Order: sequence, then C-alpha cells, then structure tokens
Amino acid sequence: MQSPNSNLRAFTLAVTTLLTQPSQLLPHLTIPTITHLPENLGPALIAPSPSTTSTTSTTSTTSTNPTPHPPTPTIRALVLDKDNTLCHPKTTTFVPEILDKLHALRTSATSPFRHDNSILIVSNRAGSHPRYDAEIRSLEEKLGEMKLRIPVFVLPAGSEKKPFCGREVLEWFRERGVVERADEIAVVGDRLGTDVLMAAAMGSWSVWCRDGVTEGARQMNLLEKMEVWVEGYLRGSRGLKAPLPRGWDANHPASQE
Repeated sequence: MQSPNSNLRAFTLAVTTLLTQPSQLLPHLTIPTITHLPENLGPALIAPSPSTTSTTSTTSTTSTNPTPHPPTPTIRALVLDKDNTLCHPKTTTFVPEILDKLHALRTSATSPFRHDNSILIVSNRAGSHPRYDAEIRSLEEKLGEMKLRIPVFVLPAGSEKKPFCGREVLEWFRERGVVERADEIAVVGDRLGTDVLMAAAMGSWSVWCRDGVTEGARQMNLLEKMEVWVEGYLRGSRGLKAPLPRGWDANHPASQE
C-alpha cells in the first residue's frame, strides 16, 4: 500500500513523456524563484528566446512580410505549488521576500490577481490527504494574518494528486467565475514532472521556479537534479521549446501564423 505522499504514477508519466513527448516537460517561463514572477505575466510567457530573437531580427530585414507578433495571453489565475516554491519542503514557513511578493500580487492596484479566488495553492502535501490537514490550517492562518485570502486546494475524494488533478483545479476556478478557459491559468512550481506536466495536461501555461525558495541556494535531491539536467538537455542540445497550451491555437488563430 502506497503512503499518502507517494506519487509513483506521476514519476512513470514523467518518464513516458520524456520518451514520447519531451517538449511537454518544458516550462513556458523559467524564473529563479517566485519573487521574480512578473505581475503582468502574459508577455513573459511568449517572449522569444535569445536565439529566436536573433533569427527573427535577421529575417525581418530581408523579408517584406515580417512574422506577426503572437497574441498575448491573458492570465486571470495562478496555481501555486507549496513545497520549494512558497515554503521550504515539508514546512509552512514563508520567507519574508515571498510573503512580500504574495502581498503585492494580492493588493497591487494593477495586479490581475487582486481579486478573490484568483490564486490557489495546490500542493501534493497540504490538501492532498487528511494527514496534512494541519498544514492547511497553518498556511491559511499565516496568510490570513496578512489578509491575503489565498486558499489551499483540497483534493476531492477519488481524485489523484498533481499532475493528475488539473481538471478538478480548472473546475474550481470556473465555479467561482475566475476563468472560462484553461489558458487563462498559469501553474507556478518547482517540478517539471508534476507542476509543468499538470499545466500541459490542463492546457494552461507553466512557470518553473528553478531555484525553489531561495535564489542560488536550492538543495536538490537526485530526482530534482535529474529534472534540471533534462530541462537543459531538451532546450539546449535538442533545441525544443514548450508547446503552446492545448486549445490556444484554436482560440487565437494568429498564433499559428
């Protein structure tokens, strides 16, 4: 019998994806920590890499039909991982810089995430099993002290943890009138095999917090080290990039031109 925190099926999916659809493991945006998350997230998600910029610039000087700018995503909701994104693993303690970032996202007059229910914590610990209910209370109490009103997602009975609960997360936002489509959501986390894969399955955008909680000081286990190597290999040696969210092309035909 698996422990409540076991996620063997997610590991199997990550390996299968690496062998069959490796680009699905790549995030749309990589940042050191969540403190670097842009408030106006849409343009950053489609910003070309330096190599793409160079190619486009060269082409546009010789062509009378330069490549049109792709449409900019409108992000109305954030899914935030807890462990190694908001808090150090297996804790509910926020470093001050991350609390400041959450406060800015929830209170800035220009932030699209200042509205209630626009940010949701989705963790494979807190909310995933009754064993971790104390973590929910601790997180919501600490966030409540700053009047941030950021809830923790409670996995419905019979549902599976990330990366398999994307449908339930999308429904949570839809029921509250926050989004209509999955491509209005960005999933922010430190794991390619759970956070990025869930975003891909949902048809949402993904943001990878490469360094976890503290910039340049992440202590990685073997699996996390492997993910960093895989990301570098796929993007650098294979030249792959994250595919646009499923359904984005259909809703925004200009992105295909």
